[in-house]
Amino acid sequence: MNIKLFLVLFLLILMGCAKPTQPSKPKLIVGIVVDQMRMDYLNRYERHFGNDGFKRFYSEGFVAKNHHFDYSQTVTGPGHASISSGTTPAIHGIVGNEWFDKTSGNTQYCVADDRYKGVGTSSRVGNRAPSHFLVTTFADESRLASQLRGKSIGVSIKDRAAILSVGHTANGAFWFSGKNEGNFISSTFFMDALPQWANDFNTSRVIDNYMTVWDTYFPIETYVESGPDNTKYERLLKGKESPTFPYDLTALASKNNNYDIIKETPFGNSLITDFAIAALKGEDLGADEDADVLMISYSSTDYVGHKFGINSKEVQDTYVRLDLDLARLFKALDTQVGTGKYTVFLTADHGAAQVSNYLIDNQIPAGYISKSDFGHKLTQALADRFGTNDLIQNVSNHNIFLNHNKIAEKKIDSSQLQQFVISFALAFEGIASAYSANELMRMNANSTIIYRLQQGHHPKRSGDIVFTLLPGYTDYRSKGSTHGSAYTYDTHVPLMLFGKGVRKGSTFERTHITDIAPTVCAILGISNPTGTIGNPIKEVIIH
Repeated sequence: MNIKLFLVLFLLILMGCAKPTQPSKPKLIVGIVVDQMRMDYLNRYERHFGNDGFKRFYSEGFVAKNHHFDYSQTVTGPGHASISSGTTPAIHGIVGNEWFDKTSGNTQYCVADDRYKGVGTSSRVGNRAPSHFLVTTFADESRLASQLRGKSIGVSIKDRAAILSVGHTANGAFWFSGKNEGNFISSTFFMDALPQWANDFNTSRVIDNYMTVWDTYFPIETYVESGPDNTKYERLLKGKESPTFPYDLTALASKNNNYDIIKETPFGNSLITDFAIAALKGEDLGADEDADVLMISYSSTDYVGHKFGINSKEVQDTYVRLDLDLARLFKALDTQVGTGKYTVFLTADHGAAQVSNYLIDNQIPAGYISKSDFGHKLTQALADRFGTNDLIQNVSNHNIFLNHNKIAEKKIDSSQLQQFVISFALAFEGIASAYSANELMRMNANSTIIYRLQQGHHPKRSGDIVFTLLPGYTDYRSKGSTHGSAYTYDTHVPLMLFGKGVRKGSTFERTHITDIAPTVCAILGISNPTGTIGNPIKEVIIH
């Protein structure tokens, strides 16, 4: 055999036997959840964004443009739980921000647990834990995969956002305690005392820098993408005669729970960015080969949306300023961890509906339903029909809970009662559909709305009857925006990624909120969370 041919064959054999090189993993996963962010905001406010915030995802990363929630309870608690776990309320059990507990007969807040006490506060707002969260998160799985060497930290204005983003094994979840404190706190579930860097942040009183005047970042006349500054669709901060710029926070604070006023301005997001950067440095995240997780939830977008409505100048300015905060965060990540050594994703915990009165005034079908009026009239109708007024235990989260003890005591046919309630609901103005839980779970899931209702139903925590409102209808106050339906305006949110392991590109193919966690796990090369039903988005990942 020719010696050259022999050497070529020998080298080919060696190459075939060589162990394939494993791609390196990111040193840090940064998850950003923007509370109440609709996908269309990215296009609407685009011309006011710089190149280093939202647009960095477009220039360097991957954008899923048709990304949706797979269930009906589009509110903060279930949103963060689903993002972090890759599953829905039907499995992870967080069926609302709060829900009616069928065993105790009380309302259960999604992260309340009096077995644990606040750290950094004496208030009961620190009595928090992920005790009702029935599955692991990708942050939990990352910790487990590294024998708990990798860290995970959750940061938010809201306790439920910070806690449900990271789950059970986190090194820390931190949230904001306003009013007279103006501090970030935690719970004894996570730690016995605040770390020194968090104490230093609180004692520095960075927050006082934001007790200033909120005016638009750019001239208000350039904000043509939103409505007039003064409309009847906006609520007022106490002490203001109109919902108009500027807002003097120092002057208004005493009438708006002091430091709590920060939540309802874009400065709440700036404060979260400051604290997240302090956590990044204080915990030395991304410094070694064991991947860390930093989850950041920006809540002020939600508070501003609820207060002023999605068509307001205030919402637009909040996103303009958030873009600057993102740029500042990314610069800190580039410096601390290194460009190309971390992975970021950005999404939202739900979208938002237009103010129903605004739609009505523009001849678009919409309206309001009063929860108390519905409950009162239903109770009276049942009393007239069945002779007793205590057949309903609770009406909440578009669920109706029946009093099964009273039904048995009165020897009432349960199926007959449920059909009566369903018929009553369907006749009530603003209600689109109603189903018994048993009927719902047997229905064909080819209907998107039916599928989302099924994925939102947990047999131990949901009601006996589930109903939906008509599109454009809300059970909220008449001013400001809300959310919580299975319709597109509440389910369609951004998903954008850039960094280590992420391919540059975009897609209009439908992706799901439950796909985020398995995509992150695929990038990290770790096991999915225990309840995951989603799939990695293959177009995102560099193989």
